[in-house]
Amino acid sequence: MTKAPRLPLRSLTLALALASAAQAAPDAPSPILTTPEARDELTYARPEIARVTHVDLDLTADFATHVMRGTATLDILARPGATEIILDDNKLAISSVTDAAGKPLKWSVGAYADYKGTPLTIAIGAARRIVITYASDPGASALGWLAPPLTAGKVKPYLFSQGESINNRSWIPTQDSPGIRQSWSAKITVPADLVAVMSAERLTPKGEAAAPGWHSYRFRMDHNVPPYLIALAVGDIAFRAIDARTGVYTEPSVLAKDASELSDTGRMVTTAEGLYGKYRWGRYDVLVLPPSFPFGGMENPTLTFATPTIITGDKSNVDVIAHELAHSWSGNLVTNATWSDSWLNEGFTTYFENRIDEALYGKERAATLADLLWDNLQRDLKGAPDADATRLHGKPEGTYGELDYTKGSTFLRTIEYTVGRARWDAYLGDYFDRHAFQPQTTAGFLADLRAHLIKGDAALEAKLQLDTWAYAPGLPSNAVHVHSETLAKIDALLARVNAGAPIASVDAAHWSTQEWLRFLNGLPRQQTAARLAELDRTLHLSSSTNAYIRSAWLVLAIANRYDPAVPAIADFLPSVGRGLLIYPVYRALKQQGDWGMAIARRDYAVARGGYHPTVVSALDKMLGWKG
Repeated sequence: MTKAPRLPLRSLTLALALASAAQAAPDAPSPILTTPEARDELTYARPEIARVTHVDLDLTADFATHVMRGTATLDILARPGATEIILDDNKLAISSVTDAAGKPLKWSVGAYADYKGTPLTIAIGAARRIVITYASDPGASALGWLAPPLTAGKVKPYLFSQGESINNRSWIPTQDSPGIRQSWSAKITVPADLVAVMSAERLTPKGEAAAPGWHSYRFRMDHNVPPYLIALAVGDIAFRAIDARTGVYTEPSVLAKDASELSDTGRMVTTAEGLYGKYRWGRYDVLVLPPSFPFGGMENPTLTFATPTIITGDKSNVDVIAHELAHSWSGNLVTNATWSDSWLNEGFTTYFENRIDEALYGKERAATLADLLWDNLQRDLKGAPDADATRLHGKPEGTYGELDYTKGSTFLRTIEYTVGRARWDAYLGDYFDRHAFQPQTTAGFLADLRAHLIKGDAALEAKLQLDTWAYAPGLPSNAVHVHSETLAKIDALLARVNAGAPIASVDAAHWSTQEWLRFLNGLPRQQTAARLAELDRTLHLSSSTNAYIRSAWLVLAIANRYDPAVPAIADFLPSVGRGLLIYPVYRALKQQGDWGMAIARRDYAVARGGYHPTVVSALDKMLGWKG
């Protein structure tokens, strides 16, 4: 196999000072990577010419019109002779652009491209601070505006943002690329009976009186972060501390339950620091959102956004919090420069998450999670539309399915098993220190491995197969598969059940979510109606309060066109917005032709208004939705 070229890692930090010391970003600007593989195809920006270093927002959340409106003040670093800056824009209604003194600047919006949006070109002249007055579109892809019935409390509305990967350009005019790190600050004005939180230091936790009936909240992020990590939530939000630096934000009606489930969060931070160095972001809090949040979690600095589906009463899904916490090193601290290398975020973080789980909950718990990921790895390798979709360094939209997570983490685990844990941990801690607050590419990571871990050892280089892992499709021959004794017992049980043993012989009283999933997903896809009725009656699957279990059960029921499960489908789909759990159900319905599509369209019509815009976009395409 031909190896991809080893590209030299170079970086360029523009050396101009800003117009005044008062305009300087809190941290010195992070480097911009200029090697060919670091060119981000999903941004219009030309950061090597002129780049944003700091964003200051002054916005009002208008729940009546579903619009964020106000100003964004941008500090700019430009090379000599630069006369314009190009930003990313997605349907922003721009009123004016001026310099810091209020002098109008010429600006233009280019042609619209689906998903990517439009270039916003501003003639800056000598200006190094500009002020953009604008409003977001009511359908902004980053913003989820929820009516009261879609919240836990059912009384007040809710707003949350989801920036990854390039959605923040729909409410913030900036250079929306992970490789263009920026510091930021904000004043957010909201109705006085609501609370605003953001992914930054909270300067006014109780808010400040603004106009009658309004309060303002101020935030500051002194470190340079990729723009997708600027995050906002507004709603009926309360807080409970876990310890001196961790706590939980959520709606008051579920605060006690959520805080109890997440009580190990402080221990997770301490454990992570013991593995790979100091936590550098100050506080680490978790915001549990309403059900329409589309992901398991989002690693926004200082404030992980989490789905309520992880609150299952047994802590068997708090590995999601371990994952988002681990992003405080891999992703937030050292970030993929482009989305073609998103495995540098997700693969590293999935590996790190597993190490936190092992340290807190034991080797077998970690082995169970790793073994399940191996199953997902095999599933996606088989299901990928083509070989290219299985490469770690791949297309701008990343690899197929969860391969960024599963193949990426297996790569790192294979390095650990090859060189030994002590040596690997020492390298990885040093790696995070040396590249802190900087973007990274696959080529850069491999160069770093060769310089600081392999150090010319030809035999080790051959064993690791670095280029095969990074650039070739499929799974290299040295991949490490961790086996779980817990799942082996489930497999033995499955063999008996699949041979005809009664479901009443299954003792699932103390199963974790992972054991449930192994069992349900291990059942043959073809079942009789009588067997499905026995499963549901004995194990109470349709009424389970665990969304993971219900999703897996419904997929099995749908595969057999099991009509008694149809009411459970109608109950489930509007109650959960997490893509991981609802996409398989809709996909299974679609595969059943007219029978399934009739159910899918009926239930989607009810559920659609409560889903996040990114989920709506995906499901509209999947179902051919015309409204």
